[in-house]
Amino acid sequence: MENEKDNLHIVMFPWLAFGHMLPFLELSKCLAQRGHRISFVTSPRNIQRLPQIPPSLSHLINLVNLPLPPVDNLPENTEATIDLPYDKIQYLKKAFDGLEEPLTRFLEASSPDWVIYDFAPHWLPPITNKLGLLGACFNIFNAAAQVFIVSPSSMMGEEDPRSEAEHFTVPPKWIPFPSNLAFRLHEIRRIFDAVQENVAGVSDIFRFESTVRGSDIIAIRSCVEFEAQWLRLLNEEICRKPNVPVGLLPPSVQDIREGDDDESWIAIREWLDKQKSRSVVYIALGSEATLSHEDETELALGLELSRLPFFWVLRRPPGSSAAEELPTGFEDRTRSRGVVCRGWAPQMKILAHPSVGVFLTHCGWSSAIEALGWEVPLVLLPLTSTQGLCARQLAWDKIGVEIPRNEGDGSFTRNSVAETLRLVAVSEQGNALRTRAKEMRKIFCNSTLHDGYMDNFERHLKNHRLRNKLLKTD
Repeated sequence: MENEKDNLHIVMFPWLAFGHMLPFLELSKCLAQRGHRISFVTSPRNIQRLPQIPPSLSHLINLVNLPLPPVDNLPENTEATIDLPYDKIQYLKKAFDGLEEPLTRFLEASSPDWVIYDFAPHWLPPITNKLGLLGACFNIFNAAAQVFIVSPSSMMGEEDPRSEAEHFTVPPKWIPFPSNLAFRLHEIRRIFDAVQENVAGVSDIFRFESTVRGSDIIAIRSCVEFEAQWLRLLNEEICRKPNVPVGLLPPSVQDIREGDDDESWIAIREWLDKQKSRSVVYIALGSEATLSHEDETELALGLELSRLPFFWVLRRPPGSSAAEELPTGFEDRTRSRGVVCRGWAPQMKILAHPSVGVFLTHCGWSSAIEALGWEVPLVLLPLTSTQGLCARQLAWDKIGVEIPRNEGDGSFTRNSVAETLRLVAVSEQGNALRTRAKEMRKIFCNSTLHDGYMDNFERHLKNHRLRNKLLKTD
């Protein structure tokens, strides 16, 4: 083991969404495995809901409670986006901004070597700079999405040339190679509508640009083998500061095997064991996405029309009406070949099962990484945030196919669902997609490759720490 004096103290400060906290926790574990001490800062209830830290690392990862301040219209015990409907997340961002003072006190008292933070705390880079601390912005989504979101002019402190929703429906002019990277009109309108009333007072784009611009380095959940031209564009033309890929942080075999004796997983596994190899459509749209009742109905009837076996994890977010049931008789009619699971299910275990052949996904980057690690081709149904950009890239790379939707309102039909599922599951084009997904597994499930990225990231952290110490002594 290296000399302990070479080890770092790193503060992790993720945004209050489990799609962000979990990658931050994975990064924490990877760094702790190399002997570094981690202070993982979030709110008390979120700490209770995080996965258990492996015993071998628990002495190096300290979970730090920072209670959220009360905010009008934010219910008590609401500490993550999973607790709120989409249009109420603005109140959580206001509470998150209220952590500025207590986090500053914690940083003053602990004097870490690095603070690794998410897109949301636009106020944090000036604090780390004042305290003489190094800061890294960790982007949990792919490099292509970052290229789209951050304009070169905004990185120079100027205005983003895009001011209207329609400006985001075409690839930006700073992408010099052919690309389909853009939002659909219904996607960007939803994003714009969500910030029309913004009690926090700052937009997500302002937050993101501020944290990226104010960081010493940018850590990104990606790899050159998948996104070479996008990473090169970030480094050379847009951010003009080190963009350090940390690899894809794929789940380990140990992560997948944990809980093998859990009764709920045993029941799911028994059903999957009865299905033919690569025949099952797995459907999971995340825990925070919102489908309208009409869209949920079309999705259900599309599954029925497809005549394919399916396992549907149906988790409605807060604010959904309990009365919004599936179409009458749907579950009875499909019971012989389908399961509707209301509640949590072990996604990695399901994707790893040999009977699963298609994943209908909301296009969260973590879910895509998990699926491609098990060579499962994708049916793409993005719902919010940067998911549309992820879907465009995956479709461009011929790893998945999007369900056709109405450009104006984002609606889709049962026929489009059924046709897309069958295209991926049983057509000649589906064979090509499966071949492409199999090729991707060599990247997405390569632990040696991603360990190398983590080693390189560790070197960046240590080298910057050394330079920072030398500057302080000059």
